[in-house]
Amino acid sequence: MSDGTAGQVDAAATRQVRAFNRSVTQRIGALNDEYLARGRPLGASRVLWEIGADGTDLRTLRARLDLDSGYLSRLVRSLEQDGLVAVQPGAGDKRVRTVRLTDAGRAERDLLDRRSDELASSLLVSLSNVQRDRLVEAMGVVERLLTAGLVSVDVEDPASTAARFCIESYFAELDTRFDAGFDPGRSISADVDELTEPAGLLLVARLRGEPIGCGALKLHAREPAEIKRMWVAPSARGLGVGRRILSELEEQARRRGVRLVRLETNRTLKEAGGLYRATGYVEVEAFNDEPYAHHWFEKRLA
Repeated sequence: MSDGTAGQVDAAATRQVRAFNRSVTQRIGALNDEYLARGRPLGASRVLWEIGADGTDLRTLRARLDLDSGYLSRLVRSLEQDGLVAVQPGAGDKRVRTVRLTDAGRAERDLLDRRSDELASSLLVSLSNVQRDRLVEAMGVVERLLTAGLVSVDVEDPASTAARFCIESYFAELDTRFDAGFDPGRSISADVDELTEPAGLLLVARLRGEPIGCGALKLHAREPAEIKRMWVAPSARGLGVGRRILSELEEQARRRGVRLVRLETNRTLKEAGGLYRATGYVEVEAFNDEPYAHHWFEKRLA
């Protein structure tokens, strides 16, 4: 939609996406039972590639590829029968199974890489330089937008491993970016008990199962709610994750009867200030004594 908000997709847009999907699946050979002439379908080849040189546990692999556990098990079993992977119990937790490439699997993965490069080149070789540049640029845009669509944002236990990773990454980045560093002990608190219902909540954004961002809400009965701990991993910036987290925090606040939300930010975090202004936050006089803040904002929720 032209205003940038989520909404119902029109029929013409749906037809264009379906046409795009048909063209791509045919052009890259996804319709063939033997992808890249290697005797296995695309799904199995993708799993082989995603396992990587160092191996991974099946739980992480399933989250990364967003596959049904039964289907993933069948794919891994077929690769195991072909002698390309080995599945073993995890060292620390026997319930977590780890899958690794065998020597034959590493050789097969290298071959798949070469043939994938050849396939990619074949998509470009018949085009003019101008057409080639346009296609590559368009593919970059499509990849970023499709990746943005894979991001999930959900309420998280603030004591979980993913939550601790996000908060610690947030503190580490502030310590690097602020002129005099950052000491969490000096800042206004947003501890585990303050981010647990009914006192508040924490949202964590994930991409392919990995935490890439967070945002918190502190609730104060009839007083304005506070938005805290807004952070997005550098690798995920440009995907609109911060805007999504902020929007979901506002929605969570609305559901709890909150009509005014407040936040503060440091002057070095220019991108954060830009996001807040662009999403309807108004700069106001300081409403707390946060030592690291230079700008204070509030927004009245509809």
